[in-house]
Amino acid sequence: MKKNKYCMNCKSSKLEQFIDLGKQPNGNTFPALNEIDNEQNFPFAMSVCTQCWQVQLEEFPPVEYMFTNHPYVTGLNQPVVHHFEELVDNTLQKFDIPPNSLVLDIGANDGTLLSKFRDRGLRVLGIDPCKGSSELSRQAGITVLEAFWNRQTAEAMKRLGIYPDLITATAVFYHVEDLHSFVQGLEILMEENTIFCTQCVYLKDVIEKKQFDHFYHEHTMIHGIAPLRDLFSRYGLRLLDVDFYPIHGGSFVLYVGRKKSPFPTTKKIDDAISEEKRFGLDRLQTYLDFSKGVEQNKEELVSLLQQIRGAGKRVFGLGAPLKGSTLLNYCGIGPDLVECAVEI
Repeated sequence: MKKNKYCMNCKSSKLEQFIDLGKQPNGNTFPALNEIDNEQNFPFAMSVCTQCWQVQLEEFPPVEYMFTNHPYVTGLNQPVVHHFEELVDNTLQKFDIPPNSLVLDIGANDGTLLSKFRDRGLRVLGIDPCKGSSELSRQAGITVLEAFWNRQTAEAMKRLGIYPDLITATAVFYHVEDLHSFVQGLEILMEENTIFCTQCVYLKDVIEKKQFDHFYHEHTMIHGIAPLRDLFSRYGLRLLDVDFYPIHGGSFVLYVGRKKSPFPTTKKIDDAISEEKRFGLDRLQTYLDFSKGVEQNKEELVSLLQQIRGAGKRVFGLGAPLKGSTLLNYCGIGPDLVECAVEI
């Protein structure tokens, strides 16, 4: 386990724990009954930096453990597939990206997003550390480099003369262990007209809706817009635009360019940061209040399940997302309350 002594964004030591979810397993693993005794559980607590207000895990397993064998397959999630259609069209129209431009997708998974760009006449290239999902991309005719995205990977691509016109990272930018190396990689490959597009779960929605089940070891951090503006600025990059979507309980799509990009910064960036400040994302008390609300929700859920079981009724879980692992383990819900969970 790696423990953060300094903020993953601004490197300050001003980290304040605001919620502890106890010990959690890797929610993406489904061990057989005879393997349960070998299941690893890891400490799980979230902190916020009171210098830049970046929310982050206090400690986490190596990314190789989390992502080298990653069972999630994007194409099986139809709401995400439909969302990608909208995202691709919006992005191409917003920046007038012509056919035959090169799109690099970081965390390409099974190639679902890249296939949408390819269908619209763009050249595509993926990068993903997971062998299984990379093979799915190749079966779909998409070239994928098996690697983690960081400064070293970007330097290797530069030596090969690979310069994307658009770089995408959907549900990836909050999975990284070294935030600065990730952005340095962007800086290396981004030219004056290059656009970086990233979709992330939105911190404001997580806090406002008490979505504590967005906290798991894959999510090394949860992003707001304000901390990211400062981060990208350090590397000669500038926020250009932001759109908000209901997907994943509330997400943002952030567009980033070089400081000398011909594209202007829209008013939506300042508006979003002002709204974050109004809501209180720059106040520790906001996060402490969130934690109290989560604890209350936990007590109410367990009490409800106990009442249902006490009345002689049975409870089953439908679906087995990673969020469900966080919920069950944090709330201490076992087969005495929920008999089983099924995935369709």
